[in-house]
Amino acid sequence: MTTNALTPLLSVSSLSIFYGAAQALWDIDLEAYEGECISVIGANGAGKSSLISAIMGVQSHVKGSIRFQGEEISRRSSTEIAAKGISIVPERRRLFPSLTIEENIQVGAQVGRKGPWSLKTIYELFPELESLRAKGGHMVSGGQQQMAAFARALMANPRLILCDEISLGLAPIIVTRMYAAFPALIASGISMLIVEQETRRALNICNRFYCLLDGKVSLRGRPSDFTDAEIHQSYFGV
Repeated sequence: MTTNALTPLLSVSSLSIFYGAAQALWDIDLEAYEGECISVIGANGAGKSSLISAIMGVQSHVKGSIRFQGEEISRRSSTEIAAKGISIVPERRRLFPSLTIEENIQVGAQVGRKGPWSLKTIYELFPELESLRAKGGHMVSGGQQQMAAFARALMANPRLILCDEISLGLAPIIVTRMYAAFPALIASGISMLIVEQETRRALNICNRFYCLLDGKVSLRGRPSDFTDAEIHQSYFGV
């Protein structure tokens, strides 16, 4: 299926997630359109990573609807979802330590999608990775691992990239370099959904945002529509 300007690329409707008797998310509604950057902000434990896991098909006990390009994907496997055009940059990178940096990047190509991203274009975006291509995934810095994780997501030639806490544990200068690449990617037609605790950076780059508090959407809209005080209250609940 294809989307147009009026149809969301990703549509999450009435999504609830359960861990046994405990509920992590309550009736979440979220939309992302083609070429749009969406930020999902919230404190630790707000439900952000649970939302990402549900979209990627690795979360069980899910109620509600998740549609991508108009197709229901809430019962699809993570492999099927990746093949349809959703990639993830997971929290804490999760590179394969037994593989080289280049081999880790090439894992993304296994979904078999055609597109502009190859090792050549990846190394043009992140030149530092080319000099590290033969090093093991465990032998480089956290920032370099994060670049490799992002490169792996791009190698799948996705239409939507989910970024889960990509600034976690990284030096600010590395995070700035990562975020500096995003506008060009979005301009190329890739949509992004960025999950972050670092509110200001996430709000500065996004078109729209959703704030989660205790598993519910406490605020949504364009960052410019709200004061810092309103965002702070929705983030912390006070």
